[in-house]
Amino acid sequence: MKETFSRFEINPAAGMLPSSFTSPDSFTTDDKTEVNHFYYSTDDESILTGVWECAPCKEVYDAYPAHEMMTILSGSVTLTSTDDGRSETFTAGDTFFVAKGTRCTWEITETLRKFYFIAA
Repeated sequence: MKETFSRFEINPAAGMLPSSFTSPDSFTTDDKTEVNHFYYSTDDESILTGVWECAPCKEVYDAYPAHEMMTILSGSVTLTSTDDGRSETFTAGDTFFVAKGTRCTWEITETLRKFYFIAA
């Protein structure tokens, strides 16, 4: 049985495992570090929460793959709309939402650590 209530302890040293959400070709420096820790997922993985950290990279999304709300814990990411060219940079303490299907460029300019909530 899954817990009804959970407190998320964000401990950088505990539970972070290598992940591969980012294409190896997308990294923009020699550092290709990417780690993740899932805190919760539904059985069908339509809902996911966790902490993700990734070295600088740049990816273009023709359609963002899920609805995602995130809070930046450290680092920096710039999102640029493919449709209108609007660009916004998010840093530690910022919380924002990207809707599924959004056409954008996602560029991590400084190793990023974020808490995320994803709904497919």
